[in-house]
Amino acid sequence: MKIITRIILSALAVLVSAYFVNSLWSEAVTIEPLWISLFVALVLSLVNLLIRPIIVILSLPLTILTLGLFLFVINGLMVILVSWLVPGFHFASFWLALIFSIFLSLLNWLFNYLIK
Repeated sequence: MKIITRIILSALAVLVSAYFVNSLWSEAVTIEPLWISLFVALVLSLVNLLIRPIIVILSLPLTILTLGLFLFVINGLMVILVSWLVPGFHFASFWLALIFSIFLSLLNWLFNYLIK
């Protein structure tokens, strides 16, 4: 039951993040039907579970060189990967995906803190 709650809260975070980014830049993030945010949250969870650790380990020297700031770029790349995998979820540019991923991470952190 806790996993379902986290996926639903993550889908809500995807919607709120898309709204936030779209309020700053018009049509930056496209989520065609709203229910696709559940699928985005599920695929993003799987990508962060399976692919992100490998990318983080491979880019460890660059992450150390940039004092950890390269992890933001990795998060943006993971969101771009999900946008390629999920139809109906698109970004206008990489920079908007990076801002989206930062805001999404903050919201997911807040939601996970609130449900503990």
